[in-house]
Amino acid sequence: MYRYNKKGPKRGVALYSYSGEFGVSMNLEDCFKDMYDCGAHGVEILANTHIPTYPEVDELWVKKWFELLDQYQIEPAEYGHWIDSRLYRDHELSVKESLHMLERDIKIAHQLGFKVMRTKMGVIDDVNTPVTNWREIIREALPIAKEYDVKMCPELHMPTALKSKYVDDYVEFIEKENTKNFGFNVDFGTFQNVFESDFRLPGMPEDGGPCSRPEDIIPILPYVYCCHAKFNYMDEHFEEKTIPYAEVIEILKEHQWDGYLVSEHEGADKDKQGFVSDQLRRQHIMMKRIIGD
Repeated sequence: MYRYNKKGPKRGVALYSYSGEFGVSMNLEDCFKDMYDCGAHGVEILANTHIPTYPEVDELWVKKWFELLDQYQIEPAEYGHWIDSRLYRDHELSVKESLHMLERDIKIAHQLGFKVMRTKMGVIDDVNTPVTNWREIIREALPIAKEYDVKMCPELHMPTALKSKYVDDYVEFIEKENTKNFGFNVDFGTFQNVFESDFRLPGMPEDGGPCSRPEDIIPILPYVYCCHAKFNYMDEHFEEKTIPYAEVIEILKEHQWDGYLVSEHEGADKDKQGFVSDQLRRQHIMMKRIIGD
């Protein structure tokens, strides 16, 4: 299986970016061709979208998956999945039920060559506070994650601030458990500092500033294993005006952070054929310029 050995911030693509065209005008190989053309070296998939027989995994599909990785020189960067705490109408998932779901995805991620999982847990409010039993769920899963050599990473996503109680709770848990198998995916949307005038989400600063400032990532960097390189629109000068990319990436480089920045297009016109591909190319020109690869 192809592996990209460069150290430092690396460029990848989240297949979520193609959500308007995947299964309509693009198949999995079309996405790989497009990522290769961008110069990306890593891919993030969403299990329930991109594995056609999920939660089962067809062996012929797995064979084709590894062929695509080698052919287009792309490695597995992050496996996206959910612990669907509200799967049933009459109750939220118990620790045992959640663990069963999590163990299943750990094994699939390992089978497909992923070492990082974007583990999305249920939330209980508008600022993405996780379900109250998250500690019990993750603690039970840690030995399994260690056995299969994967890292479970909840996503820190707008309106979550990197300086917040529940991020502190995660860090406290990581340090108490002394684990390398649980950490973070930081979504760059948390750094967004330009909004439409009436845009506001619960938990955002009253002064209209971003949820997080670039330097807020520094204390948690030892626990960050992947980042969503969120972007809204790339202009004709290859710039993203709403998120301070250069500041964030320079901090990652300065602190010798090693991991993937997987492009995640969150703007309009996802279903307009060819639009996202063009946006991704522009973003990767920008990131290549900043990273220096």
